[in-house]
Amino acid sequence: MYYTIKDVFMYKKSMKAITQRWNEEASTFRDIDALGIFVDNHDNARFLNGQSDKRLFKSALAFGLTARGIPFYYYGSEQGFGGGNDPYNREALWNNLDKTSDIYQFTSKIMKARKIHNVPDHPYQEKWSDDQFYAFTRGDFFVALTNNVNGETHRDVPNTGFPEGSSVCNIFYPTDCTKISGGLLHTYLENGEVKIFVPQGSAYFKMLEEEAAQLE
Repeated sequence: MYYTIKDVFMYKKSMKAITQRWNEEASTFRDIDALGIFVDNHDNARFLNGQSDKRLFKSALAFGLTARGIPFYYYGSEQGFGGGNDPYNREALWNNLDKTSDIYQFTSKIMKARKIHNVPDHPYQEKWSDDQFYAFTRGDFFVALTNNVNGETHRDVPNTGFPEGSSVCNIFYPTDCTKISGGLLHTYLENGEVKIFVPQGSAYFKMLEEEAAQLE
Protein backbone atom coordinates (compact mmCIF):
# COMPACT_ATOMS: atom_id res chain seq x y z
CA MET A 1 0.00 0.00 0.00
CA TYR A 2 3.01 2.33 0.48
CA TYR A 3 3.41 2.92 -3.26
CA THR A 4 -0.33 3.23 -3.78
CA ILE A 5 -0.45 5.95 -1.12
CA LYS A 6 2.30 7.80 -2.99
CA ASP A 7 0.49 7.40 -6.31
CA VAL A 8 -2.88 8.55 -5.00
CA PHE A 9 -1.88 11.37 -2.68
CA MET A 10 1.58 12.49 -3.81
CA TYR A 11 1.02 12.23 -7.56
CA LYS A 12 -2.77 12.64 -7.47
CA LYS A 13 -3.50 9.58 -9.56
CA SER A 14 -6.95 7.98 -9.45
CA MET A 15 -8.08 7.05 -5.95
CA LYS A 16 -9.58 3.90 -7.43
CA ALA A 17 -6.05 2.54 -7.07
CA ILE A 18 -6.76 2.06 -3.36
CA THR A 19 -9.62 -0.30 -4.15
CA GLN A 20 -7.47 -2.14 -6.67
CA ARG A 21 -4.65 -2.53 -4.14
CA TRP A 22 -6.97 -3.96 -1.48
CA ASN A 23 -8.30 -6.45 -4.02
CA GLU A 24 -4.78 -7.51 -4.99
CA GLU A 25 -3.72 -7.91 -1.38
CA ALA A 26 -6.83 -9.94 -0.57
CA SER A 27 -5.78 -12.47 -3.20
CA THR A 28 -2.26 -12.67 -1.79
CA PHE A 29 -2.46 -12.34 2.00
CA ARG A 30 -4.52 -14.33 4.46
CA ASP A 31 -5.14 -11.33 6.73
CA ILE A 32 -4.78 -7.81 5.31
CA ASP A 33 -5.50 -6.32 8.73
CA ALA A 34 -2.26 -7.84 10.04
CA LEU A 35 -0.16 -5.91 7.51
CA GLY A 36 1.61 -2.67 8.32
CA ILE A 37 0.56 0.59 6.67
CA PHE A 38 2.66 3.78 6.59
CA VAL A 39 3.34 6.99 4.69
CA ASP A 40 6.97 7.82 5.57
CA ASN A 41 9.79 5.44 6.48
CA HIS A 42 13.53 5.43 7.17
CA ASP A 43 14.54 3.93 3.80
CA ASN A 44 13.01 6.45 1.39
CA ALA A 45 12.70 10.19 0.87
CA ARG A 46 9.83 11.62 2.87
CA PHE A 47 6.45 12.37 1.31
CA LEU A 48 6.98 16.14 1.58
CA ASN A 49 10.25 15.85 -0.30
CA GLY A 50 8.35 14.80 -3.40
CA GLN A 51 5.11 16.71 -2.76
CA SER A 52 5.23 19.95 -0.78
CA ASP A 53 1.45 20.40 -0.45
CA LYS A 54 0.72 19.58 3.18
CA ARG A 55 -2.97 19.12 2.45
CA LEU A 56 -2.14 16.02 0.43
CA PHE A 57 0.27 14.88 3.12
CA LYS A 58 -2.41 15.21 5.79
CA SER A 59 -4.81 13.18 3.64
CA ALA A 60 -2.20 10.46 3.29
CA LEU A 61 -1.54 10.45 7.05
CA ALA A 62 -5.26 10.27 7.83
CA PHE A 63 -5.61 7.29 5.52
CA GLY A 64 -2.59 5.55 7.00
CA LEU A 65 -3.82 6.00 10.57
CA THR A 66 -7.40 4.85 10.04
CA ALA A 67 -7.47 2.39 7.13
CA ARG A 68 -6.86 -1.36 7.22
CA GLY A 69 -3.71 -2.74 8.79
CA ILE A 70 -1.40 -1.78 11.62
CA PRO A 71 -0.39 1.90 11.34
CA PHE A 72 3.28 2.87 11.53
CA TYR A 73 3.94 6.58 12.01
CA TYR A 74 7.48 7.66 11.19
CA TYR A 75 8.86 10.22 13.62
CA GLY A 76 9.07 13.74 12.23
CA SER A 77 6.00 13.40 10.04
CA GLU A 78 4.10 15.30 12.71
CA GLN A 79 6.59 18.16 12.30
CA GLY A 80 6.34 18.23 8.52
CA PHE A 81 9.88 16.97 7.90
CA GLY A 82 10.67 16.70 4.20
CA GLY A 83 14.12 15.12 4.00
CA GLY A 84 15.42 13.29 0.94
CA ASN A 85 16.91 9.83 0.68
CA ASP A 86 18.80 8.26 3.58
CA PRO A 87 20.40 9.83 5.61
CA TYR A 88 18.53 13.08 4.90
CA ASN A 89 15.21 11.50 5.88
CA ARG A 90 16.47 10.96 9.43
CA GLU A 91 16.40 14.53 10.67
CA ALA A 92 16.97 15.24 14.36
CA LEU A 93 13.72 15.65 16.25
CA TRP A 94 14.97 16.89 19.62
CA ASN A 95 15.49 20.44 18.38
CA ASN A 96 12.28 20.52 16.37
CA LEU A 97 9.51 19.09 18.56
CA ASP A 98 6.58 21.49 18.34
CA LYS A 99 3.37 20.16 19.88
CA THR A 100 1.45 23.16 18.57
CA SER A 101 2.28 22.51 14.92
CA ASP A 102 -0.62 21.99 12.53
CA ILE A 103 0.22 18.40 11.60
CA TYR A 104 0.95 17.46 15.23
CA GLN A 105 -2.48 18.72 16.29
CA PHE A 106 -4.11 17.07 13.26
CA THR A 107 -2.53 13.74 14.14
CA SER A 108 -3.43 14.10 17.81
CA LYS A 109 -7.11 14.60 17.02
CA ILE A 110 -7.19 11.55 14.78
CA MET A 111 -5.52 9.37 17.37
CA LYS A 112 -7.83 10.51 20.16
CA ALA A 113 -10.94 9.88 18.05
CA ARG A 114 -9.51 6.58 16.82
CA LYS A 115 -9.07 5.39 20.40
CA ILE A 116 -12.44 6.61 21.69
CA HIS A 117 -14.31 5.03 18.77
CA ASN A 118 -12.33 1.77 18.98
CA VAL A 119 -11.48 1.93 15.29
CA PRO A 120 -9.27 -1.21 15.27
CA ASP A 121 -12.19 -3.27 16.60
CA HIS A 122 -14.42 -2.44 13.64
CA PRO A 123 -14.19 -3.80 10.09
CA TYR A 124 -13.02 -1.59 7.27
CA GLN A 125 -15.86 -0.92 4.85
CA GLU A 126 -15.25 1.01 1.66
CA LYS A 127 -18.15 3.37 0.89
CA TRP A 128 -16.98 5.34 -2.13
CA SER A 129 -14.12 5.20 -4.62
CA ASP A 130 -13.57 7.38 -7.68
CA ASP A 131 -10.75 9.38 -9.24
CA GLN A 132 -10.76 12.19 -6.67
CA PHE A 133 -12.77 10.98 -3.68
CA TYR A 134 -12.45 8.02 -1.34
CA ALA A 135 -14.50 7.21 1.76
CA PHE A 136 -14.76 4.37 4.23
CA THR A 137 -16.13 3.54 7.66
CA ARG A 138 -14.86 1.77 10.75
CA GLY A 139 -17.99 1.35 12.84
CA ASP A 140 -19.39 4.84 13.51
CA PHE A 141 -16.18 6.45 12.23
CA PHE A 142 -16.52 7.85 8.67
CA VAL A 143 -13.40 9.00 6.82
CA ALA A 144 -13.65 11.18 3.68
CA LEU A 145 -10.54 11.95 1.62
CA THR A 146 -9.71 13.66 -1.66
CA ASN A 147 -6.63 14.43 -3.73
CA ASN A 148 -8.33 17.44 -5.33
CA VAL A 149 -6.79 20.51 -3.74
CA ASN A 150 -8.44 23.02 -6.06
CA GLY A 151 -12.05 23.77 -5.20
CA GLU A 152 -14.86 21.73 -3.72
CA THR A 153 -15.25 17.97 -3.88
CA HIS A 154 -18.86 16.99 -3.16
CA ARG A 155 -20.27 13.48 -2.89
CA ASP A 156 -23.54 12.12 -1.47
CA VAL A 157 -22.41 8.88 0.14
CA PRO A 158 -25.02 6.13 0.73
CA ASN A 159 -25.06 3.18 3.13
CA THR A 160 -22.84 4.75 5.77
CA GLY A 161 -24.51 2.91 8.62
CA PHE A 162 -25.65 6.10 10.34
CA PRO A 163 -29.40 6.19 11.14
CA GLU A 164 -31.70 8.32 9.01
CA GLY A 165 -32.09 11.79 10.48
CA SER A 166 -29.07 11.49 12.76
CA SER A 167 -26.38 14.15 12.79
CA VAL A 168 -22.66 13.54 12.42
CA CYS A 169 -19.90 16.07 13.00
CA ASN A 170 -16.33 16.58 11.85
CA ILE A 171 -13.73 15.76 14.52
CA PHE A 172 -11.53 18.63 13.32
CA TYR A 173 -14.34 21.23 13.48
CA PRO A 174 -17.12 20.12 15.86
CA THR A 175 -19.55 22.72 14.49
CA ASP A 176 -19.22 21.24 10.99
CA CYS A 177 -22.19 18.88 11.15
CA THR A 178 -24.50 17.27 8.62
CA LYS A 179 -27.70 15.27 8.90
CA ILE A 180 -28.26 11.92 7.21
CA SER A 181 -31.05 12.56 4.72
CA GLY A 182 -32.49 10.04 2.29
CA GLY A 183 -29.88 7.60 3.50
CA LEU A 184 -27.09 9.88 2.25
CA LEU A 185 -24.20 11.59 4.00
CA HIS A 186 -23.68 14.87 2.13
CA THR A 187 -19.92 15.42 2.12
CA TYR A 188 -18.15 18.60 1.05
CA LEU A 189 -14.36 18.77 1.05
CA GLU A 190 -12.87 22.19 0.37
CA ASN A 191 -9.47 22.44 -1.30
CA GLY A 192 -8.16 19.03 -0.30
CA GLU A 193 -9.31 18.96 3.31
CA VAL A 194 -9.88 15.77 5.29
CA LYS A 195 -13.09 15.13 7.18
CA ILE A 196 -13.78 12.44 9.73
CA PHE A 197 -17.38 12.28 10.89
CA VAL A 198 -18.60 10.69 14.12
CA PRO A 199 -22.05 10.93 15.75
CA GLN A 200 -22.91 14.28 17.26
CA GLY A 201 -22.69 14.11 21.03
CA SER A 202 -20.30 11.15 20.97
CA ALA A 203 -17.66 10.58 23.65
CA TYR A 204 -15.09 12.33 21.48
CA PHE A 205 -16.93 15.64 21.57
CA LYS A 206 -17.60 15.27 25.28
CA MET A 207 -13.86 14.88 25.75
CA LEU A 208 -13.27 18.12 23.83
CA GLU A 209 -15.75 19.92 26.07
CA GLU A 210 -13.99 18.63 29.18
CA GLU A 211 -10.60 19.69 27.84
CA ALA A 212 -11.93 23.16 27.05
CA ALA A 213 -13.43 23.46 30.55
CA GLN A 214 -10.08 22.61 32.13
CA LEU A 215 -8.44 25.46 30.24
CA GLU A 216 -10.91 28.04 31.53
